[in-house]
Parts: sequence; C-alpha cells; structure tokens
Amino acid sequence: MKQNLNIFNPSERDINLAKVGAPIISQILGRHRHDTNFDECITFVDEHSEQIVLPASVLELLKNVLVQMAQGNAMTLVPIHAQLTTQEAADILNVSRPYVVKLLETGQIPFSKKGSHRRILYKDLLVYTTKAEELQMTALDELTAQAQELDMGY
Repeated sequence: MKQNLNIFNPSERDINLAKVGAPIISQILGRHRHDTNFDECITFVDEHSEQIVLPASVLELLKNVLVQMAQGNAMTLVPIHAQLTTQEAADILNVSRPYVVKLLETGQIPFSKKGSHRRILYKDLLVYTTKAEELQMTALDELTAQAQELDMGY
C-alpha cells in the first residue's frame, strides 16, 4: 500500500499561533518531565465543551510540530514502517532520484521490489542517514586533526 506523504506548509497565521503554543507546551512538559505516568489534559473546546486527554508522548510530538511551524518549516508525518518510493526517499534526503537508485543498487540502503518498483522502508532510510552523518563527523574530525597538526590556525 502506497503512502501519501502530505506536506503541510504553515500559513502566517499558523506560524504566529505556533510561536505562542510551542513555549506553553514546553512549559507543561518541563513541569512533568520526571512523572512516569504523566498525562496532561488539553482541552479542545467544541459546542459541547468536550475535552480529550493526550499522553505526554503526543505532547512531545506536538511541541516538535509547533517548533517547526513557528520557524515556518514545511512538514510531513511519516510512520516508521512506511514504504517510500524512490522519489519520496530522494525528497527526504534532498538528493536526486537517480542518486537514491544508486544507493539502493549498491546495497547502501535496503529495499524491496513490487513489480518493477523499488520500495524503501522509512526506518531503513533513517538508518542510512544516521550512518552517513556519523561518517561525515568522523571525516570532519580527521580534517580538523590534520589542520591542527599542520598548524593551519584551526
């Protein structure tokens, strides 16, 4: 089953509301950070004054969404088990689709095939990005060490 990665672009009004809401959610979470069974009540008021109780994990997610919205960033919510197309993976990595295909074909990212279409699990894409970032940091550390050995002013 193909997922639709719906991208949400916040409006100016959304951004302004998020700038107000994010610190409030952060304060709520901060007050209860050490409570193991913490559930906070957020009231969504309708004509019947109904409210819903959300677990702290949802509040943490909501805080992260509001922080991104406050910065005007576009977002999407992707389940960890989602199967992505090569184009969706390329969009997430901010690279070309042919580059993603190369990563798949060289075994750097696991994938499956549905007919002639390649599918990538989002969790496998996350593993790849984590490894790639670790390699980048190692390379930067090595360059910094070399620059210091050569007394290049770093």
